[in-house]
Amino acid sequence: MPKNSSKRKGSRALLRAHFLANIGRVMHSDELREVAGISEWARRVRELRNEEGYLILTHNDRNDLKPGEYLLESPKPQPAFERSISKELRALVLDRNGFTCQMCGAVAGEPHPYDETRKTRLHLGHIVDKSQGGKDDASNLRALCSVCNEGASNLTLDRPTISKLLIQVRRAKREDQLLVLKWLKEKYAE
Repeated sequence: MPKNSSKRKGSRALLRAHFLANIGRVMHSDELREVAGISEWARRVRELRNEEGYLILTHNDRNDLKPGEYLLESPKPQPAFERSISKELRALVLDRNGFTCQMCGAVAGEPHPYDETRKTRLHLGHIVDKSQGGKDDASNLRALCSVCNEGASNLTLDRPTISKLLIQVRRAKREDQLLVLKWLKEKYAE
């Protein structure tokens, strides 16, 4: 095994052990850098989140956390699948979905409409879940905020029909209807 690979796995193991020994305690980036002993400690934290499924929270997930603060609330990792979605496919799906959650309509980076303690952070979610045979292609992926993604495990919701959408728009206040019109014009401007 190459020297860098063993050092990477060693620093990830050190960080994992430190997070598990400090569940529920906010940790700062300086502390984590010292524990990992390498300059690329943040990448190891992302690997713990993305590859091992640990729900390590940051200021993107909760408004009460400041930049550079990390929190592991639970020792139980979420199921982790092989991450085979490329950056290009991710960008395509997020752009196609207007950087908006396809379940609740929350916009990336704004306070979440149903959980004001969080900024909206978008993930890619499968329409037909991988555990049910869904594939990692654009037609089976959609943008989901972390709130909806957490609640949507293995749940596939139908998209609203045009008649239901029109009913909702017609019921909205005039100023909200104008905002919908403005958004549609910007989204589909050529």
